[in-house]
Amino acid sequence: MPRPRKPASPFRYFNSSPEVIRLVVLMYVRFPLSLRNVEDLLFERGIDICHETVRTWWNTFGPMFAGDIRRQRVSRMRGFRHWRWHLDEMYVKLNGEMVYLWRAVDHEGEILESFVTTSRDKQAALTFMKKALKRHGSPETIITDGLRSYGAAMDELGSREKQEIGRWANDRVENSHLPFRRRVIFPRFGGHAGLAGHALFGLLGREIPEG
Repeated sequence: MPRPRKPASPFRYFNSSPEVIRLVVLMYVRFPLSLRNVEDLLFERGIDICHETVRTWWNTFGPMFAGDIRRQRVSRMRGFRHWRWHLDEMYVKLNGEMVYLWRAVDHEGEILESFVTTSRDKQAALTFMKKALKRHGSPETIITDGLRSYGAAMDELGSREKQEIGRWANDRVENSHLPFRRRVIFPRFGGHAGLAGHALFGLLGREIPEG
């Protein structure tokens, strides 16, 4: 019986080791460094790469690392008894088009899910919530603003009893929107990859760079 084939490594086309690539990407994301700053720091440590290589690795592996970090954290949080989600949506420009960005943030301010739609009706809210619940499981409480689409979607999901609505209750997710309100574009990423890239910044505590 033939052995099952191992999945191909995403690093197979790169000469550097996965450890070096991860180090470079996380250095650039975690600390307020430019591409050339990372190049200089690595050169002092015997790693000779161009700043454009840093950019390429960030574009290529940023979303993957963000997904890995998020999955590890969510797997731990599922066992937390009082896991609370905050849901919100805002109007942003993405690739020149104005769209609604829906986000789910937990009680510690970590971004769980991002979703883009052209409307904010019941169907959009329902699609977003199904996606978040399928990927991350069900929290104890879901905090939203007063948008009726949330209530209608939660009625259909049979989880209306988990909803909380309050004037200040949703400050956690409102605060997580601040980097978008300062700069309403997704630098270095296009489309949904931009959301994953932004998630990596959020997970590691750095704001979106200016370019």
